Amino acid sequence: MSTPLPDHDQARRLLWQMVRIRRFEEKCVEMYSAQKIRGFMHLYIGEEAVATGVIDQLLPEDAIVATYREHGQALVRGVSANSIMAEMYGKVEGCARGRGGSMHLFDAKTRFCGGNAIVGGGLPLAIGLALADKMQNRKAVTVCFFGEGAVAEGEFHETLNLAGLWQLPVLFVCENNLYAMGTALRYTESKMEIASKGDGYGVANAVVDGMDVLAVNEAARKAIATTREGKPFLLECRTYRFRAHSMFDAEIYRSRDEVAEWKKRDPITMFFDAMKAAKVLSDSDLEAIETEVAKEVDESVAFAEAGTWEPVSDLTRFVYSEVTAS
Repeated sequence: MSTPLPDHDQARRLLWQMVRIRRFEEKCVEMYSAQKIRGFMHLYIGEEAVATGVIDQLLPEDAIVATYREHGQALVRGVSANSIMAEMYGKVEGCARGRGGSMHLFDAKTRFCGGNAIVGGGLPLAIGLALADKMQNRKAVTVCFFGEGAVAEGEFHETLNLAGLWQLPVLFVCENNLYAMGTALRYTESKMEIASKGDGYGVANAVVDGMDVLAVNEAARKAIATTREGKPFLLECRTYRFRAHSMFDAEIYRSRDEVAEWKKRDPITMFFDAMKAAKVLSDSDLEAIETEVAKEVDESVAFAEAGTWEPVSDLTRFVYSEVTAS
């Protein structure tokens, strides 16, 4: 790897986070098949290096806005596996009281400002958060994750324009997995180099291998240093989802051979093999991580199973404001 080798603690932390995402989502698939989790669900399997590498560089006061493929970001940010799984089950103990489900995770304590089911919908929210931080003279950064499909939306261009015009502390992270919902990038963008689109709005930009967690971590470190000084940055992470777009996707737009080739670049396997070869991590480290993660995931399922359903009497709660007569 061209980036500096991490020490043992950092390497273990990065590997632990990626394994957590992978095993948590694999369990979600199992629970979905058992009809414990319902509705839409979009998996992050294959893209773990992006959330892990970027969020590792954030401070507690920074904010995150994500897409509907946000389980990984929420886990790495510190939203508990228990509250996420309970949310997936639709239980009151979930991070959004069971009202958001897979696509709308939210946690104010960690400034995880929501997954968003609307393609591109998180972009204007991100600059709103960043504008508020700037107006209150806070040094916080807002990170906005979005897929390359959002680049075709008007919000992308409007948001980058305002971020550049107002010099807002936003890191835009494009998780370019090549297919959006199911249409290859080459069919939707005349200029496929997404990062360079920032040039037209005065937004600094860079491209990074989104399957290499160390490369993402280093690129994020540099980008966030720029952003923390009040200058927006667009980071394109070229990655690939190993699963279909969603649980309802027939996945007829790409070949099995292509998916198999990308799986040879599994971010977890590549990172562990490199760290083992460099004698930074060992087989015992991986075994310990797998044991820790299995326990956490199993506990999250037990927590969700034991959770409570919201009573029907609360049906209109948070829907209508409660006005008290004076």
